[in-house]
Amino acid sequence: MSEEETETAPEKLALDAWHRAHGARMVPFAGYEMPIQYEGIVAEHDWTRAHAGLFDVSHMGQLTLEGPDGDIAAAAEALEALVPGLVSSLKPGRMRYTLLLAEDGGILDDLMVTNTGQHIALVVNGACKWDDIAFLREHLPDDITLTHHEDQALLALQGPEAVDALGELVPAAAELVFMTAGFYDWNGVPLWISRAGYTGEDGFEISVPADHAEKLAAALTEDKRVKPIGLGARDSLRLEAGLPLYGHDLTAEIDPVTAELTFALSKKRREAGGYHGHARISGALSDGAAQKRIGLVLDGRLPAREGSEIFAGDTQVGTVTSGGFSPTLGHPIAMGYVDAAHAEIDTALEVQVRNKRLPARVAKMPFVQHRYFRGS
Repeated sequence: MSEEETETAPEKLALDAWHRAHGARMVPFAGYEMPIQYEGIVAEHDWTRAHAGLFDVSHMGQLTLEGPDGDIAAAAEALEALVPGLVSSLKPGRMRYTLLLAEDGGILDDLMVTNTGQHIALVVNGACKWDDIAFLREHLPDDITLTHHEDQALLALQGPEAVDALGELVPAAAELVFMTAGFYDWNGVPLWISRAGYTGEDGFEISVPADHAEKLAAALTEDKRVKPIGLGARDSLRLEAGLPLYGHDLTAEIDPVTAELTFALSKKRREAGGYHGHARISGALSDGAAQKRIGLVLDGRLPAREGSEIFAGDTQVGTVTSGGFSPTLGHPIAMGYVDAAHAEIDTALEVQVRNKRLPARVAKMPFVQHRYFRGS
């Protein structure tokens, strides 16, 4: 039997049949069969920018942490040993982006953490959720209960008309602002809704019991402003938004300072420490990182892909980690790492693409301005 035949077959999402009925092309991703596109990546990308796109992100890991007797404070304090962000200061309904760190300060995953008022909730990346769960169970105290909510689906409704579309079904959720969340009832179905996402657009992520996911997806897409959108457009949207993808732009070899994610290092904890990798991260903050994550704008229409070499003159100074053609901007963009001396905005560089050196320049990220709703 070949190695391919012995590999575990991808799992099916709760919405698998629904995706196929809507014309999705399914591909293996993060251990699941996922919809990569329906009408076409560019059309779906543009629709999300102008209207509202519905993404199935149920491959993500939905976890909760509780201390003894449901003690939220104990769970928050325990998690703070593994992440550089302040968790204990989160009020109920508040969210924070943070990083799960290895003992040496390398990034094991990036994630969202929320105080739900009942427990500490985590949403982790699908490709590494099982590793995250194992790591958390190994490093959290024994009196912290970790629950993996495999019976929950996760849908993301993104775009400028997302708030109006969701407001038709759950009016109170439209009052949320960016990085807040809450429990809601939709015709007797319990929903956990957060105003956040991975496209740079305003939008929501909706955790719904898996056996009600199809009913919710159908209700949302009955609205003419909403169309189902695949992984392809999700990737092009997040690249335009300058958002890193774990396993590509972030890895266990990269620390938060090199990754230009210092905003995720709570100011109070930069000095106090008390989390994995503090010594390494503190050193990089004070001495500067040897490399930095940058954005690149390329001339022409030929996109640079992951692994493309970045040059300054005849010297390779970095590598592309994500790249593609930007439908919104009409030219190729990329993200990668270069030696710190070449990371300044507008630095002229070249990228090796198909045996050609293409002119490029370091650009400020996001490439397309975020449109998160932070309140009036």
